[in-house]
Amino acid sequence: MKTSAWKAAAAIIFTVAATSAGAGAEANVSYLNTAEMTDVPRHPKDLESMEYTFTEQLKQLSDRLPAGQVLKVEFLDIDLAGDVFPRVPVRDIRVTKGQADWPRIHLRYSIEQDGKVLRSGESKLADPNYQMGVNMYSQELYAYEKQMLDAWFRKEILPPKR
Repeated sequence: MKTSAWKAAAAIIFTVAATSAGAGAEANVSYLNTAEMTDVPRHPKDLESMEYTFTEQLKQLSDRLPAGQVLKVEFLDIDLAGDVFPRVPVRDIRVTKGQADWPRIHLRYSIEQDGKVLRSGESKLADPNYQMGVNMYSQELYAYEKQMLDAWFRKEILPPKR
């Protein structure tokens, strides 16, 4: 009985937190022609997982924008960190060596509010030193790319502090 009451309370708290977290801004993310991108997962489920991971990352970051703003991001090209070693019939293995296998992302973005474009541009992200330093996502899939998106968001997207 106590356990179900705790579960119900936790579910309510989670629902309130989830709905209030996205109340300020939002993100619309798209991937243009992934079949032509430099280095994305070949397996459809892995590709779907990568797209979901990057989309969720940008949605979380967009919560830091002022209320009513919409971040629109189009991924034009992706070159994931590491090199792929194909394995059949199981999924591919990605190995990072810290050499010429650094992550690269080419994207187009805009920030809109009330239907007006406040800012827009194109960015080519790359991190040749991706294995140096501390990565807060080190235990997660696509950690290097997520860290790169964080740095881009802080530098290019967040409004300047006054």
